[in-house]
Amino acid sequence: MTRRLAEVAKKVGVSEATVSRVLNGKPGVSDATRQAVLTALDVLGYERPTQLRGERARLVGLVLPELQNPIFPAFAEVIGGALAQLGLTPVLCTQTKGGVSEADYVELLLQQQVSGVVFAGGLYAQADAPHDHYRLLAARNIPVVLVNAAIEHLGFPGVSCDDAVAVEQAWRHLASLGHERIGLLLGPADHVPSARKLAAARAIAGDLPEEFVARAIFSLEGGHAAASRLLDRGVTGIICASDPLALGAVRAARRKGYDVPGRVSVVGYDDSAFMNCTEPPLTTVRQPIEAMGRAAVELLNAQIGGTAVPAEELLFEPELVVRGSTAQAPRD
Repeated sequence: MTRRLAEVAKKVGVSEATVSRVLNGKPGVSDATRQAVLTALDVLGYERPTQLRGERARLVGLVLPELQNPIFPAFAEVIGGALAQLGLTPVLCTQTKGGVSEADYVELLLQQQVSGVVFAGGLYAQADAPHDHYRLLAARNIPVVLVNAAIEHLGFPGVSCDDAVAVEQAWRHLASLGHERIGLLLGPADHVPSARKLAAARAIAGDLPEEFVARAIFSLEGGHAAASRLLDRGVTGIICASDPLALGAVRAARRKGYDVPGRVSVVGYDDSAFMNCTEPPLTTVRQPIEAMGRAAVELLNAQIGGTAVPAEELLFEPELVVRGSTAQAPRD
């Protein structure tokens, strides 16, 4: 008990006596200090006293699928900063292969009496993945916001980058450079954002050969393998569903002895960190991370405050950033 008092007091910057008064429900402590002590208990992993457990913590779960793709740390930075400005403490939950699952994180967050959860990429975007933990959050009336396209009927508000506009920008850019054999490098078939990108490409192209569509896991290695297949089928331009996939495509082209962009042009998606430092610098479609992250926090905070928020998706406009990985189509 003494150790707990000391740790919480140090975390908050108050005396152990003040912490003791909060834990014992005694007067003489401001609401701000009281809330800070309770939040420190949650962050340090201590259970709240029985009489205080009914009060939801000022914690917000931020669930990410990974940290290797730079787009997710970027979202975490924006969302975490916006939460802190509102006096909410983000709890970062990152999945690892063979580690804690998304459903396990939801259970842990519920045990911590979180005020809400933001998912920035996750199983909600895969139609064939398990979704029971989302239904559990809905049943508990926990405020939730989803970042980027989700399957239908989950009933949560979301913010997304407009996948259709992103593909249209990338496609028209390659077409303007004379590319006629344009391939798509997407995520799994049940991945909603990838499905939206494919639908948009088919609408623009009119007749998109199936062999010009390749799928991969979202990684540089996955992009390398899938892009190799597209290159063997004769594409001269590749539109990718993420920047790591695009970097994999560049590597695949080089392994085959093709110059990028002289022989093959590659377009990424996200404009994550350091894409202007690659060789060549990557042409990509930028997600408005700042605007999307802040909108997600606003939607969550409104729900926490008791305001009813429609289960709608807010679409944000992407921006094509032209760099050195795209050029005029080769003359056969």
